[in-house]
Amino acid sequence: MWNRVVIVLDSLLRCVKKSSAQVLLFFLVVWMLLFVVVFAYCSDTQVHLIQKAISISYPYTQHVARASREVPLSRFAERRGPFQSRRELKLSDSRYKHLALRNISKIRLERIKNKMKTIDNTWLLMEGLWKGNVSSNMLNLRLQRVIKDYVRVNKLKVLYKGKRNAGRSRQELLCQMKQQSWLKSLDSSEQPFASLGFQRWFPSQPLQKVYKTCAVVSSAGSILNSLMGREIDSHEAVLRFNSAPSSGYERDVGSKTTIRIMNSQILANPKYKFNSSSIYKNITMLAWDPAPYNFDLEKWYKHPDYDLFKPYIAHRESFPEQPFYILHPSFIWSLWDFVQSNTEENIQPNPTSSGFIGIAVMMNLCEEVDVYEYIPSVRQSSLCHYHENYEDMACTFGAYHPLIYEKMLVKRMGTAFEHDLRNKGKVTLPGFPKITCPT
Repeated sequence: MWNRVVIVLDSLLRCVKKSSAQVLLFFLVVWMLLFVVVFAYCSDTQVHLIQKAISISYPYTQHVARASREVPLSRFAERRGPFQSRRELKLSDSRYKHLALRNISKIRLERIKNKMKTIDNTWLLMEGLWKGNVSSNMLNLRLQRVIKDYVRVNKLKVLYKGKRNAGRSRQELLCQMKQQSWLKSLDSSEQPFASLGFQRWFPSQPLQKVYKTCAVVSSAGSILNSLMGREIDSHEAVLRFNSAPSSGYERDVGSKTTIRIMNSQILANPKYKFNSSSIYKNITMLAWDPAPYNFDLEKWYKHPDYDLFKPYIAHRESFPEQPFYILHPSFIWSLWDFVQSNTEENIQPNPTSSGFIGIAVMMNLCEEVDVYEYIPSVRQSSLCHYHENYEDMACTFGAYHPLIYEKMLVKRMGTAFEHDLRNKGKVTLPGFPKITCPT
């Protein structure tokens, strides 16, 4: 009896041990499968992230090409016979990660270098302007290409036949400008304006009042935070450009406006509200339009660059007492001739900027002219105008207009302490009434 009990118990124990072993084996297999799944998921995720980093830093094809240059070929291929057939080997995860991080670092470094190069180039130009010695070769490549394109196209048919002398003294420059750049506006004695009855609209008296002290206020973004408003308003006459406002910017640009000079776009484009905005009221206004170099007044009248004459007539009919003149093309191109005659390089065959035209106007009308931020100060930035949110270095150094050459000549003709140039962007010029030249 006892033996039977022992045999039964032994059988039961063996069954239990066998079942436990099977259960244990089952759980062990499940755990191993789970481990494999998790490991595979994590590995795929890591590779995906690294490949994503690589794709962000460089396109995949460029990455492979760079890797093949930087890593010895023995790491990637086996040579087999004379044809040297290659078998690409997969990079390890750590290698992918290393290349990705290195490419990202190189891109960031390249961006920093390009930014620093632009900054260095800008300051090189600034130093050149402050010293009165600049060249188009100092501009960035984009602006150099633009200038070459304008010279090649020559839309306004400019053909300069005069002499060039980049070595004239300050006094020679001033006398040359005085002799060839007398202020002239359209009048009703010339055709086609005489036969069209423009005597009703052109002012009967020429613009010839002489002021003692005058300020020319650039619209450049660098005038922001200048705190020059009070000094600007201390002048007897203040000239501003195009649609540049003073309201809201008095601390930096002042509040007084005596004369406003505008290109024809201001009159033609409704967004400037020429007939309704208060900034065009109760002041003397001068408008200009880029006529061809060998201008034909009748042809230009029919086909101006922008619709200049219709809004001019409409404004004169509405405000007949307001002094409003159109600058003569001969005056505009005399300024271009002046710049080209004192520059060995071929400048853009387009009219000089409104800034240079305004300076010449005030030199005709004033005994002394202070020009603010035409030659930029240390506040120089890529912001084109202090009242608009638009950035382009061409606004400072020129693309359409020969700005760097104009600014260089203004520096050479003017007097300015280095402190004033750097901190105020200010240069002082004598007016024509104060320039004495040999007869």
